[in-house]
Amino acid sequence: MPNVLIRDLDPAVHSVLSARAEARGQSLQQYLTTELTQLAGRPTLTEMLAELEQRAPRRVPREAILKAIHDGRRAR
Repeated sequence: MPNVLIRDLDPAVHSVLSARAEARGQSLQQYLTTELTQLAGRPTLTEMLAELEQRAPRRVPREAILKAIHDGRRAR
């Protein structure tokens, strides 16, 4: 399995991350592995926009838009 080495990490950042890991009952390695896995699972804004550009445009009928506006106003 690949390893990651982070050099020149601000001691304050290390302290915060260590405290968060300890609060979860995890080692710093376990905590960072979980956090990095979650981070990698979320698309970046650039990736999301690229995906949206590839989707076919959806057309909403004018009547449906006006009805939604009217219904929203009536619900106030």
